[in-house]
Amino acid sequence: MQISYFEEIKRKLVHLSSLWMVFVTLALAGYRWWVCGLFAALLILTLVSEHSFANGGKYLGRLYGILFGKMLRNEVRPGQWIVSGGAPVLAAALLCNLLFVPFIAAGALAVMLTGDAAAALIGRRFGRHKLVNGKSLEGSIAFALIGYLALAIVMLIAHVPHRFFIWGIAAVLLADVVELFQKQLRLDDNFSIPLSVGAVLTLAALC
Repeated sequence: MQISYFEEIKRKLVHLSSLWMVFVTLALAGYRWWVCGLFAALLILTLVSEHSFANGGKYLGRLYGILFGKMLRNEVRPGQWIVSGGAPVLAAALLCNLLFVPFIAAGALAVMLTGDAAAALIGRRFGRHKLVNGKSLEGSIAFALIGYLALAIVMLIAHVPHRFFIWGIAAVLLADVVELFQKQLRLDDNFSIPLSVGAVLTLAALC
């Protein structure tokens, strides 16, 4: 089910609002386990709210439907637990903070949140040259440019060595390919994008 472009914009604005996770990860770098606890709690709340919505819940479900119901791409089935991208985003934030050091976790999340939004909005409106899986060249270019800009800002804030800016190009390009072949990988791009970025930057930290 394809939603309208206006609803797509609203959906991606919600996606971009999750950039607070990037700033929390950086600002509370010394309190890593508290950050993980926060994301875990929000993930549970989101899953419960979405499950309530899928089953016609009167309170959390109704509130969730009012806020996000029209932005859902897929028809909701009774008993369903994950009905939107919100839970995977929170799960990715939790996983990144568990696996990577704070500045890498923050950068990986920034690429996912901004690059994915840019690819969807630019690709849907201006995409003329199709690649694979319905994705466009224009969307992929937007992902790479915006994703790298977001990563570079995070790295500037974190005052990382210059080599990370070079490795960051490779990280974003790999993430772009991962986003392009999401269907073949059979893994939500909210997971695959930050994991690929984090893996490359972790390799850079070891060099």
